[in-house]
Amino acid sequence: MAAVADLAQFLPDLDNVPASLLDDAILESFMRWTKDREITLYPAQEEAATALVASDNVILATPTGSGKSMVAIAAHFTAMARGQRSFYTAPIKALVSEKFFDLCQIFGPDNVGMMTGDATVNGNAPIICATAEIVANIALRDGSHASIDQIVMDEFHYYSEPDRGWAWQVPLLELPHCQFLLMSATLGDTQWLQDDLSRRTGRDTTFVTGSVRPVPLDFHYVYTPVHETVEELLADGKAPIYVVHFTQREAAERAQALTSLSLVDNKQKALIVEALGDFRFTSAFGKVLSKLLRRGIGVHQAGMLPKYRRLVERLSQQGLLKVICGTDTLGVGINVPIRTVLFTGLTKYDGVRHRVLKSREFHQIAGRAGRAGYDTEGTVVVQAPEHEIENYRLRQRAGSDPKKLKKLRKKSAPDGRATWSEKTFNRLTTAEPEELVSQFRMTNSMLLNIIARDEWTFGALKHLIRCSHDTRSRQNKAVHRTIELYRGLVNAQVVEEYEDASTPSGKNARLTHDMPRDFALNQPLSPFALAALDLLDPDSDTYSLDIISVFEAVVEDPRQILFAQQKAARSEELAALKAEGVDYTERMAILEEVMWPQPLDELLAEAFETFCQGNPWAKDFDISPKSVLRDMIEKAMTFSDLVATYGLARSEGVVLRYLSDVWRTLDHSVPAEHRTEELEDIIVWLGELIRQVDSSLLDEWAQMGDEDSPITQQQVAEHAFGVEDPSALSSNPRALMRMVRNYFFRRVELFAFEKEAELEELDAYLESPPDWPTAMDDYFDEYSDIGLDAGARAAHMIRIQQKQGWDGPDANLWSVRQMLDDPEGDHGWAFEGEVDLAATDEHGEVRLKRFRIVQG
Repeated sequence: MAAVADLAQFLPDLDNVPASLLDDAILESFMRWTKDREITLYPAQEEAATALVASDNVILATPTGSGKSMVAIAAHFTAMARGQRSFYTAPIKALVSEKFFDLCQIFGPDNVGMMTGDATVNGNAPIICATAEIVANIALRDGSHASIDQIVMDEFHYYSEPDRGWAWQVPLLELPHCQFLLMSATLGDTQWLQDDLSRRTGRDTTFVTGSVRPVPLDFHYVYTPVHETVEELLADGKAPIYVVHFTQREAAERAQALTSLSLVDNKQKALIVEALGDFRFTSAFGKVLSKLLRRGIGVHQAGMLPKYRRLVERLSQQGLLKVICGTDTLGVGINVPIRTVLFTGLTKYDGVRHRVLKSREFHQIAGRAGRAGYDTEGTVVVQAPEHEIENYRLRQRAGSDPKKLKKLRKKSAPDGRATWSEKTFNRLTTAEPEELVSQFRMTNSMLLNIIARDEWTFGALKHLIRCSHDTRSRQNKAVHRTIELYRGLVNAQVVEEYEDASTPSGKNARLTHDMPRDFALNQPLSPFALAALDLLDPDSDTYSLDIISVFEAVVEDPRQILFAQQKAARSEELAALKAEGVDYTERMAILEEVMWPQPLDELLAEAFETFCQGNPWAKDFDISPKSVLRDMIEKAMTFSDLVATYGLARSEGVVLRYLSDVWRTLDHSVPAEHRTEELEDIIVWLGELIRQVDSSLLDEWAQMGDEDSPITQQQVAEHAFGVEDPSALSSNPRALMRMVRNYFFRRVELFAFEKEAELEELDAYLESPPDWPTAMDDYFDEYSDIGLDAGARAAHMIRIQQKQGWDGPDANLWSVRQMLDDPEGDHGWAFEGEVDLAATDEHGEVRLKRFRIVQG
């Protein structure tokens, strides 16, 4: 998106406008801005904007691609014109972030803030982008006194999500003074919601819909394999095509398979290369993605690094990609403009079972087809399952011969898994979205937020439960659960009761200690982690690592990493059991018990049980001991090492997001009295590692300034367009020092386990790599083992000198000597090398100019 006129400049001066003309003045100013940008509003957009200016609630249920974002802009503009504060909410942080930068471009950075639970940026701005949970918690804590005048709730169909739907319902219950704009293309029957909103807010509620899409859809069910379907669509001029998969693995594998097709000509390739510029593809998957993009193929899924997803989105917005292989995240409103949506199937695994897509899910994804202003129609194609394709081809070969048709040996659907057919396709294309279903539930954190209000009574609690959208029966169950939770809080002395003559019962309640406003938003169990630090031994060699393990236990599980660690542990255990001759049945039973590493498991489990006795709210959550960052430190792994060791190339984004969460939690939560020099080094190193892999995560959440300050226009440009410019590694010598130590100790570990191939791969870029096999033979002829414990990693075992190199003075070289910890303590063997700072800055990770193995 190019820089545009600041919409805030079009705000009307209402001081001298008669009250009867206020609405007209606001609407006229907004329409003047759209005209200035040469935008012609659709009738539904104009109807919604008019209703918003008239102070109505609006339920916007127009089809995907009909410009709901423009209506949201009109809502924010209207609120600003009246001096009000508006919130935009969305279900995922990535969408909140995307909208934040969009609105910064439109309204100016001074007028837009963001709250995600991780951090707050410009928190006093008149427009705030936030996750739905943020707004729900504000509504619970402040009730009708909340400093919110208008709420734009995007993807409102998340109201029906079992785990998260409560966050879409609570603001409707607790903020009756607000004006609401609820948006989704798949809401189903909303008459009850219109009536409910009008009754609660005292405003009219306007329902805006439109069955006619600005870009109509053309649906097809095909019996050709995916690559043939893609070829036919390309030949028919239906690109760009988004190929929908329901696992990240399938999306990545499909992209690789499509490289056999010739998708772009030399001129198009040149345009792609020009658009890529000097973008750094630093990771394992990045190198794969670079090759795919140059062939006109993109990959888009949540496991990718954010910078790669943004790059794919940017190239697709420029029309440079012919095919994008991705997952069903397309249905969440991700900005990937396409002409054709190609479903590889109509079933998905939802975490519990394989099932056919719901009508709402199908239409959310299908609706992304067709680019307004570019396409006269969008195309939606659904692949038949493989067994149907084979049966179709058998029938085609048999023709109309009844004897041949009778002899056909048709394939059956795979056992135990849901499947689909053309009948399923026909039903989904015509079915209305499922009706919204209330997912209200009471939790300790909700209860505490209400009790923490400056002024509250038990009536507030009764109002929340009895006015929810649940049936009376479910409300009764919620009452019983709330009483149980409340008694637990009182017994634990988290809540205390006191006499209050103003209440019907003659008593009231309050918190015994102040709770931070965001205690349940980011890492809710951080208070437990702080308490658990007192159980650790400061004199232990592993004290710093133990602190890390405590905080890793309260950070959300990165399931892909943990399952990969478990798989690796089981493979190692299986090899050992086979070597010992253990019986197959016994082997399988033993392997079932093998999990991913769980440091301090017993200590933390006992401590958490005790903590919950005094803090019942913590029972809403659970600890999960794990070792990802600790594993990296103990094995001296870089980001690339971690990804390669556990085969996580398709989940690099998950790895980085987890490491970012741990870094943020450690940096913000560990008290000064527990911060060892080693831990400080680790925090600095981890922050720099994250920045070098993908600077966007740290820059967006940690480097924007304090929570009350807006970001700069430069930051808007950089993040909105995916500019990647991480700082030079050498500019952070403390972090680089740690990276160099890890780099050399990684070689010590691989040397100890005689992993020649991995060492040779690490040294592939060196002009004169060492002879590892010979060195191993010589060392193990002299010693039986190599130490890999904390003593072997100690600072005195490595010397890093920022001085002249072996070839003379050179400011861009560091000389390094890493001693090996032999069992005799001779320390005669060592690895020596020179760190090339210029190459290190270029690659974003340590690079050597020379390396050698020293003996004696």
